[in-house]
Amino acid sequence: MGDFLSSLLPPGLIDVLSALLPPAVVGGTFCFFIIKILRNEMAPRRTDGSLVGKGSDETAGSGDSASGAEETSAANGAANADDGERAESDGR
Repeated sequence: MGDFLSSLLPPGLIDVLSALLPPAVVGGTFCFFIIKILRNEMAPRRTDGSLVGKGSDETAGSGDSASGAEETSAANGAANADDGERAESDGR
């Protein structure tokens, strides 16, 4: 494999790549974990994806309530099929 790369790349470039690869891997890993920690600390969320401080004093286990379904439909802006309203194509 080393002979194949040396035939494709100039002689000095292999030395440069082999010298820069370990710091690039360490730097990328460091940035990944810093971003992961910052995202967790800046916007704490529950396991269902809702913000911890959003809304009134509801318990975390009330994911089956009707208000949770209303928040979901309001969040994505799309109407659910079981809303009781007709879709545009149903009014023929």
